[in-house]
Amino acid sequence: MSTYAETIQALEASCGQASGWSDISPEYAARMRLQNRFKTGLDIARYTAAIMRKDMADYDQDPGQYTQSLGCWHGFIGQQKLISIKKHFGNTDKRYLYLSGWMIAALRSEFGPLPDQSMHEKTSVPALIEELYTFLRQADARELGGLFRALDAARASGNEVEVQSIINQIDQFQTHVVPIIADIDAGFGNEEATYLLARRMIEAGACAIQIENQVSDEKQCGHQDGKVTVPHADFIAKIRAIRYAFLELGVEDGIIVARTDSLGAGLTKQIAVTDKPGDLGDLYNGFLDGEYIESADDIDNGDVVVKANGKLLKPARLASGLFQFRKGSGEDRVVLDCITSLQNGADLLWIETEKPHVGQIAAVVNRIREVVPDAKLVYNNSPSFNWTLSFRQQVFDAWFEAGQDVSAYDRAALMDAGYDDTELAAEADRRIQSFQRDAAREAGIFHHLITLPTYHTAALSTDNLAKEYFGEAGMLGYVAGVQRKEIRQGIACVKHQNMAGSDMGDDHKEYFSGDAALKAAGDDNTMNQFG
Repeated sequence: MSTYAETIQALEASCGQASGWSDISPEYAARMRLQNRFKTGLDIARYTAAIMRKDMADYDQDPGQYTQSLGCWHGFIGQQKLISIKKHFGNTDKRYLYLSGWMIAALRSEFGPLPDQSMHEKTSVPALIEELYTFLRQADARELGGLFRALDAARASGNEVEVQSIINQIDQFQTHVVPIIADIDAGFGNEEATYLLARRMIEAGACAIQIENQVSDEKQCGHQDGKVTVPHADFIAKIRAIRYAFLELGVEDGIIVARTDSLGAGLTKQIAVTDKPGDLGDLYNGFLDGEYIESADDIDNGDVVVKANGKLLKPARLASGLFQFRKGSGEDRVVLDCITSLQNGADLLWIETEKPHVGQIAAVVNRIREVVPDAKLVYNNSPSFNWTLSFRQQVFDAWFEAGQDVSAYDRAALMDAGYDDTELAAEADRRIQSFQRDAAREAGIFHHLITLPTYHTAALSTDNLAKEYFGEAGMLGYVAGVQRKEIRQGIACVKHQNMAGSDMGDDHKEYFSGDAALKAAGDDNTMNQFG
């Protein structure tokens, strides 16, 4: 990327060759160019894909170099996350955003709140990607705008040391634009529909697309019942469709995250096509529940019979027409799903589990790595888990197995607040705190995300504000509970006019109109009260 001085020099050459451009400032134009580094979504997709590929290589060398993200449902939420990350940590290294299909369904559908069943408009997925990157690019423009104003002030005061310091900050500026892992659900239709939507998502800026092996028109949230999977050939076709979309658009480093819901999915809509014993279709059908038969006399009206495991199997079919898998076959199906996906174009895995347990995840991943040694996971640190109860029970079980006295605890009631100050609860919290680090090291998890954090934080903060503001505290409920905390914690949007772009608008008016510009940031702007 060009430096500040190089960008000005390039524009001086352009402006100097054009007649009638005498009032155009090359430096102002350079500022605007630097504030808009990414011109298209494909620019973003290529840039962020390279980041993810580097991060994946770093993780292969050192599992301590795992990555993280938080889910978001609005551009402003994603923007504030990245502004906070830069404020607290100085850079955005190995921190992404996650685009959750669940939150789009619940918060962005024109039908109103919907369950996570792919009933929302598919166009809302690329629309949110574009919105997120619009807000992240605006965060770049806002921060750089502040540096440019500081540069002008330093020049006006004749402080050359400060001038050079600010120019160095401009040249070393790190963008707020980071990778987004985007949820395409089960593809919203057949493989052609998957390709068309993937292409729109990539054009909007997505460098990583997550797709799951459920039936598109039967799709359920991964933490709900009733999930129905598809044969491997169907899923591979959709993986292939996404890869073609990446290649068509010139995003060769694009990443596909193959998600398996087989651990909790006991149903299939189709019996797989098989050509010979031991192929993928035969392996898939071999997990079907049912009874082995000897002759046609064992077949009733409407029954289906397949050859599986070298014998005639009459699969159990439900009234819905769906077939069910054998109880206890989930982990074996997950392992087969994951190996098959990685061998057919996927880059990362997502295994949906029923609880956050490092040992359980590691046991599955170790089996996968016997075939694909560098297999890596994206893992959902889901709010659907009761983390407190799960980890307290894990500690209880570990202590019990070690012969430690746990008679003071009721395993079934460990969520009770009465246990909050106990040693067991403290140990559970320590394990929760180290979960991502432990799972990255022991269970092959490259990327940790929380799907729905801001859904819950918005509800919690709103509840707290409503309780205080509409209660005895009145206006103090807002001032003490929100604004004063924003000021003390240096939250950027306490100056909400600035965050919405008012100062950038003033800069542009000055570029365009000079001394005649009518600017908003005068003495009467109440934002001046915030310093």
